[in-house]
Amino acid sequence: MEKLIERFIFVSRWLMAPFYIGLAIALAILLVKFGVELVHFVTHAFSSTETDIILGILALVDLTFTGSLVVIVIFSGYENFVSKIDSHGHADWPEWMTKVDFAGLKQKLLASIVAISAIALLKSFMNIDKGGLDDRQLYWLVVIHVVFVVSGLVLAWTDRIADKGHGEGGH
Repeated sequence: MEKLIERFIFVSRWLMAPFYIGLAIALAILLVKFGVELVHFVTHAFSSTETDIILGILALVDLTFTGSLVVIVIFSGYENFVSKIDSHGHADWPEWMTKVDFAGLKQKLLASIVAISAIALLKSFMNIDKGGLDDRQLYWLVVIHVVFVVSGLVLAWTDRIADKGHGEGGH
């Protein structure tokens, strides 16, 4: 009975596969949004102010970071929780894809979220003269960004402590 339960639990990891397929579909939708933003950026470039150009570039960078975040989650999550991906025969296979463990995945995710938050905050600061946000909204954007940064530092610190504990006591 125990072996049957363990086998069922082990096989149940495949229930995560549709989540990663869904994220791949979401990545395609994000690509469409990126294309729309790029066309808008290019078609309005010559009539835009310097601030508008910078904001347009930041919007494209923001979408790119978000896409990168989704790719990290898809590959690392699938590798860590479902099954190893055979990278042999793929000359351009990125080195990191088969080397990101769960702790590394958490760090990459939080670093990406901090970068996305920083871009959103910068965009908000650059829109101050257009009356986009009031002081209270801007305050909360800063607070949320600081929470992300502090969370990243705490996560890195706890992972470092955990790594030291594994080093002393062995695996």
